[in-house]
Amino acid sequence: MSALIELTYLVAAVLFIVGLKRLASPATARAGNTLAALGMLLAIVATLFDRQIITFEWIIAGVIVGSLIGVILARTVKMTAMPQMVGLLNGFGGGASAFVASAELLTPGGVGANGDLYAGITIALSILVGAVTFTGSLVAFGKLQEIVTGRAVTYPLQKTLNALLLLAIIASGVWMVVVPHNMPAFILLLVLSSLLGILSVLPIGGADMPVVIALLNSYSGIAAALTGFVISNHGLIISGALVGASGIILSEIMCRAMNRSLANVLFGAFGSGAEGAAGPAGAVGDKTVRSVTAEDAAMMMAYARLVIIVPGYGLAVAQAQHEVRELANEIEKRGGEVKYAIHPVAGRMPGHMNVLLAEANVPYDKLYDMDQINPEFERADVALVIGANDVVNPAARNDPSSPLYGMPILDVDHAHHAIVMKRSMRPGFAGVDNQLFYEPKTSMLFGDAKDSLKKLITEVKSA
Repeated sequence: MSALIELTYLVAAVLFIVGLKRLASPATARAGNTLAALGMLLAIVATLFDRQIITFEWIIAGVIVGSLIGVILARTVKMTAMPQMVGLLNGFGGGASAFVASAELLTPGGVGANGDLYAGITIALSILVGAVTFTGSLVAFGKLQEIVTGRAVTYPLQKTLNALLLLAIIASGVWMVVVPHNMPAFILLLVLSSLLGILSVLPIGGADMPVVIALLNSYSGIAAALTGFVISNHGLIISGALVGASGIILSEIMCRAMNRSLANVLFGAFGSGAEGAAGPAGAVGDKTVRSVTAEDAAMMMAYARLVIIVPGYGLAVAQAQHEVRELANEIEKRGGEVKYAIHPVAGRMPGHMNVLLAEANVPYDKLYDMDQINPEFERADVALVIGANDVVNPAARNDPSSPLYGMPILDVDHAHHAIVMKRSMRPGFAGVDNQLFYEPKTSMLFGDAKDSLKKLITEVKSA
């Protein structure tokens, strides 16, 4: 039986790796997700046999309740709320790891109850990372759901206090390991680690949420792997290590896409400045913007040879992905070509725009990443920006004083005409004014994105 269980873990690990590999492409992502889910099912079944469960009543009840919640979430949570859901799932993973490690410490006969040094260290680390992941993910959820402000929250001596908090966590962890059956040290470690999770995410602005989501995903994997060492479960170690490593790699990719270091994202309090709030159109300070009607915008797109659509978080908020697809269909019926430009950090989580457009059945081969699409802007008759902001700001390229300077952007300003759909002139989450809005060849189409797109569809049809 032991050899069969280990073989099952090996098969599950292979399925995890193949599934992750297939997640690299939108065309194979669904199959990859299925393979990874099958691997997890095999790992769970093997674990149930491996641990020699005495009673299955609570396990069966948990499977039923958890499956029911999962089905409800899958059916009811909108694509626009997917970043929040991912954040919560990261938190639940970290919380579960912390609970399992705590149980091994507190339960008589558990691996942490006999004062073993190795077990004590792994339990302390699992509680630390799991608690940080849980509370940090809750704060990220709150920011994405706008329950908590999306601005970077800073306070005096922030870094000093966090450093002292980390030292206190290390001290409580050592105390818990050195003195067995130490309930005060356990409670202190759990409380301080939870507080660290909150204080670590609060100073991070909404513009950095894609990195935060990827990093918390990595934390949840690391917590799971540590818990795997606690209970000597190979399946948990392998799956946790894969999630932890892939999350770190994805975080690095996100940081590179913003030309910033991970340390700067975590400790730079980017986006803590006050947001500007200009009116719908006209002059902003000594700058002037041009507004355009839906009729004029539709006329430009109806006769365009190439239209590049740049989706952003505003598209997700308006839930206008289906209208975008319909507008693209109308342009293509008239002989125009439509492509979609996807910036790595557009939206509030990695791949947010890909997921959103996939819901509207936009063909995968029309989605282009930044390096592929940037050379195309020079021959684009129209670049239609829907709710994107910081990822199309030319200041990142030509203004050394801008906080965005050096960040790779989509070259929307190289198109012959740019139409920007926004509710107002308010800056994005980075709180930085967008130079693109004041370019002579840029026109602003103000209003709700969904309503504006419906007007564009009607006008293109009648053009």
